[in-house]
Amino acid sequence: QVELAESGGGSVQPGGSLELSCIVSGYTPENENQVMAWFRQAPGKEREGVACLYTGGGPTSYADPVQGRFTISYGNAKNTLSLQMNSLIPEDTAMYYCASDTDWSTCDLLEASYTNWGQGTQVTVSS
Repeated sequence: QVELAESGGGSVQPGGSLELSCIVSGYTPENENQVMAWFRQAPGKEREGVACLYTGGGPTSYADPVQGRFTISYGNAKNTLSLQMNSLIPEDTAMYYCASDTDWSTCDLLEASYTNWGQGTQVTVSS
């Protein structure tokens, strides 16, 4: 069973940066490659996809509100999914979740496409 553990959240002023990490454990050789994504949920709003990739390579995908500001990446050596967030704005305030699934080789930002979820890490952007 794949387990995901996020870290790196915190409070930052508008215009600042944060890097989130998601450590992946519980790999088996059969599911070494998987689609992975970052989602977020703000108070009173539905969870939305932020960015995704396939650990076996290929294009990344970003939601329009974060395009050009956020960068998703995966480090095979450390089994870690990262999200570098720059030029943060108050609207980025949310609980951020890491998600993964082994059934696909092309990622998308649909919540239903992901089976495994982390517990989340809080990001607050405020002056």
